[in-house]
Amino acid sequence: MNKKINTLLFVLGATLFNVIIAIITFILLTLLYINFLMVLLPESGRSWGFTLIFLASLAVSFLVYRFVLKFLITKVEVEKYFDPIFVRKSIKKQP
Repeated sequence: MNKKINTLLFVLGATLFNVIIAIITFILLTLLYINFLMVLLPESGRSWGFTLIFLASLAVSFLVYRFVLKFLITKVEVEKYFDPIFVRKSIKKQP
């Protein structure tokens, strides 16, 4: 496989990983909220919990994604296996 295919597969895999982590985090936080906090809160404040859970799951998935990505970059030679996604185009100056 060449570098472009490796890059495409990595981006697809990383995106899938991020979505899975977000879903798992959302489910776990929802279960914790339902079992422990929802019983204690009044009915008027219960709906805000799910909004906060959604935002927290996005934040946690982003942090886990960044941590795993930094770990992989230290372990794998990125330039050797992956093609850069964004390449700067050099602008030639004309005399």
